[in-house]
Amino acid sequence: MSRDVVETGTGGAVATETDFLKSGFPAPADRDAEDLAGPERYFNREMSWLAFNWRVLEEAENPEVPLLERLRFLSISATNLDEFYTVRVAGLRELYRAGSTKPGADGRTPGEQLALINADARRLMNEQQHVYADLRKLMAAEGIAILRRDDLTDDDRAALRAIFLERVFPILSPLAIDPAHPFPFIPSTGFSLALQLRRREDGRTLRALLPIPQQIDRFIRLDAPDGQHRFLPLEDMLLLNIGLLYPRYDVESSCNFRVLRDSDLEVEDEAEDLVRGFEVALKRRRRGEVVRLNISAGAPRALKKIIMEKLPVEDSETVETDGLIGVAHLSELVLRERPDLLWPSFQPRVPERVQDHDGDMFAAIRQKDMLLHHPYETFDMVVRFLAQAAADPDVVAIKQTLYRTSSDSPIVAALCEAAEAGKSVTALVELKARFDEAANIRQSRKLERSGVHVVYGFLNLKTHAKLSTVVRREGANLVTYSHFGTGNYHHITARIYTDLSFFTCDPALGRDSTKLFNYLSGYALPEEVENLAFSPFTLKQTLLDLIETEGRNAEAGKPAAIWAKMNALTEVDVIDALYAASAKGVRISLVVRGICCIRPGIKGLSENIRVKSIVGRFLEHSRIVCFANGKELPSKKARVWISSADWMGRNLNRRVEAMVECTNPTVKAQIVSQIMAANMADTRQSWVLRPDGAFERPAPLPGARPFSCHRFFLENPSLSGRGSAGASDVPALAHSDDQAGPAD
Repeated sequence: MSRDVVETGTGGAVATETDFLKSGFPAPADRDAEDLAGPERYFNREMSWLAFNWRVLEEAENPEVPLLERLRFLSISATNLDEFYTVRVAGLRELYRAGSTKPGADGRTPGEQLALINADARRLMNEQQHVYADLRKLMAAEGIAILRRDDLTDDDRAALRAIFLERVFPILSPLAIDPAHPFPFIPSTGFSLALQLRRREDGRTLRALLPIPQQIDRFIRLDAPDGQHRFLPLEDMLLLNIGLLYPRYDVESSCNFRVLRDSDLEVEDEAEDLVRGFEVALKRRRRGEVVRLNISAGAPRALKKIIMEKLPVEDSETVETDGLIGVAHLSELVLRERPDLLWPSFQPRVPERVQDHDGDMFAAIRQKDMLLHHPYETFDMVVRFLAQAAADPDVVAIKQTLYRTSSDSPIVAALCEAAEAGKSVTALVELKARFDEAANIRQSRKLERSGVHVVYGFLNLKTHAKLSTVVRREGANLVTYSHFGTGNYHHITARIYTDLSFFTCDPALGRDSTKLFNYLSGYALPEEVENLAFSPFTLKQTLLDLIETEGRNAEAGKPAAIWAKMNALTEVDVIDALYAASAKGVRISLVVRGICCIRPGIKGLSENIRVKSIVGRFLEHSRIVCFANGKELPSKKARVWISSADWMGRNLNRRVEAMVECTNPTVKAQIVSQIMAANMADTRQSWVLRPDGAFERPAPLPGARPFSCHRFFLENPSLSGRGSAGASDVPALAHSDDQAGPAD
């Protein structure tokens, strides 16, 4: 039987194996018995992450993706890799330099992992250059030209001279490289031009460095006929105009380079003022050690030697790039003026139930629990929930967690308005949200100026839970309206991340969320909660108990299955619990977008476990787990949970996370029979994880029309929040004809 097709067990019909809804489990692979108990039962975390980024890059090569979206995927793959180096590689490098030989869960030492990462990441960077070269040609055919200096006309050169003098020259600071001029500090992601110059009058040489301020666009737009777009990389414009910086000098040779630095933060445990401690730590991050140097292939030996010595970096940390340095900057060329080369635009839906109540979120939630699926349903409803609370005279208190927000966050604005109106407003601002620390400090000060009571949680725990509560006076009672999310309160990323927003005024969940807020603000650890599990105390054990219950059901001869969706799976206790459940006969189907350390489909270990990854137009971000609970999935009897937490050690052991059970029948049906079923059924954007750790994208069956869960959700209404529109038009898992093309 081929890898692309597996028996479903229903009358001999077959389905592509990426269709977890219809296909059966593939035949397990044999492995030596000793592998089953040792570290080889886990995949390496770092290599699994790199495998994910290869899948992202593959979308840049996918001809079914619109051209400029392919360019965006290429840019994302580079941005992802930058962050991987500044965080994960930096951490391993620190362990290695400290002499640590302690192996990870997969048995590899820090040094062994760094060697594997170095080899695979270099292959990835080389492939990025090949993809860029291909896309550059395709873009030129569509009237978007990325020029070289040889392509320029005299008019172009004159125009570039004017642009240089008006927009670039005033903020450049050329620096000599000699004993009298110390080598300057180059910040992380900093891009620079190194020059070997010769003075015309006496032949004297000069070495100079030209750091490029990050405020300057990387690609300079030139005039072009209507409908055409022409760009020149910044470094080419600089080389054209070096004479304006260094009159009487000629350029003998030059190279470009870019550095990445260790971006980990260390905050003193004794810091009396957490905000001040983070401000100091942010300054230290800026000066972190260099973990990667990208430099032009063929760079002059003398210049390269000076750069490597002064940063300093070793050969293993230096990557010679034959092509564009700073591939992440290509995001500048994803042009809104060319909608024909982008995904078709769509308008997120407003839930009909909210419209039935003339936009009154509290009335819609009072009717019954409501689940929104972003970005298909607008995140504006979350903003409206808080804005309405700010303006409602019957609202007496608001509590809110903030992990990542935008600089112009409407949620922060609503909280400020509520405090200024005299309401009791508490905001938990997480200062340790990586790369958003400075932004969160600014937001916290804005909130405090408006009278919001701002707390910062814990020094040693990140608060990653996505919670919001609104207490409203209704008659003689106080009613708590709660929002539980799987993603951040960020109205911009909510346009491209798939997440869930669960609204309820269930009293038990209101009590649970209030108890968790009390723990966050006052260290008042609750003795018990009713429908909520939270880390680092109860979430992991709740998961383990639920997995064990499925195992007992399988042993008792009852249907037993787990459907789960998350961004990453690395926690070894949870992986081992899944292995144990598989051995008892529990059928486990996982949708893991990124890192996955579980080894599926191995006889005697994981023959009842299968894993897929979905990479496409939207970033899969929601965390969901469904337990069969003695019935076949999908089922009304299933136990269904949504969470802010991935199944990782950091989320389950070192963060404050929330996992809430959804018991409303309509909400459960939406999650199990629609959201999870569509993810299970997806065949267009799905990659299957093999027992050897490779992800493969099986070819579709001859004549088959691949099913895209993203397109399904774009085209079809969801169950929760239908209101007077009813659910009669909520379809089975199918969508309109979509022969391969950019609309998919």
